[in-house]
Amino acid sequence: MEHEAPAIFVALEASGFALAIRQSKWLYPLANVGHIVALVFFAGAVTVMDIRLLGGFAATAPGRLLVRARNFAIAAFAGMAVTGAMLFAAEASHLAVNPVFQIKFVLIGIGLANIAIYEFGIKRTVVGLSPDAPMPVSAKIAGALSLCIWVAVAACGRSIAYAG
Repeated sequence: MEHEAPAIFVALEASGFALAIRQSKWLYPLANVGHIVALVFFAGAVTVMDIRLLGGFAATAPGRLLVRARNFAIAAFAGMAVTGAMLFAAEASHLAVNPVFQIKFVLIGIGLANIAIYEFGIKRTVVGLSPDAPMPVSAKIAGALSLCIWVAVAACGRSIAYAG
C-alpha cells in the first residue's frame, strides 16, 4: 500500500490479541471459516426478508416471517462482527488503508441505515399485513436496496485481497 495506516491501526495489529490470532495454528482459520458461515446465515435470512418485502412468499403473513428471519440475521451479523474483528485485528494496518475495505465499511453503514429506516418507519406498515396483501412501495424499495447493498458488501469482502 502506498499510504501508511494511522497509528491506532498499527498499534492494534501489534497488540497481543492480534499477535495471538496471527501466530495461532487455529484462531485465524477458525475466524475465517466462522466469518463465512455467519455470512451464509446472514445472507439467507436477509434474502428471505427482502424477498418477502418485495412481495414474494405472499401466502405467508409478513410479520411473523420477518421477525423470525430478523432474529437469524441479527445473530449472524453478531457472528460476522466478532469474527470480522478478529480478522481485522490480525491485519489492521493493511486493511485500514485498503480502498475496497473502506468501501465495504461505508456500504455496511448504508445497509444498517436502511435497516434503521425500515425498523423505525416502514415496519409498522408491514407487520400487520395479512397474507396476499400487497406490500407498500416503501417496503419494496427497502427490500430492493437491502439486497443490492448486502450483495455489494459481500463482493467487496471477497475483493479485499485483490485491491491495493
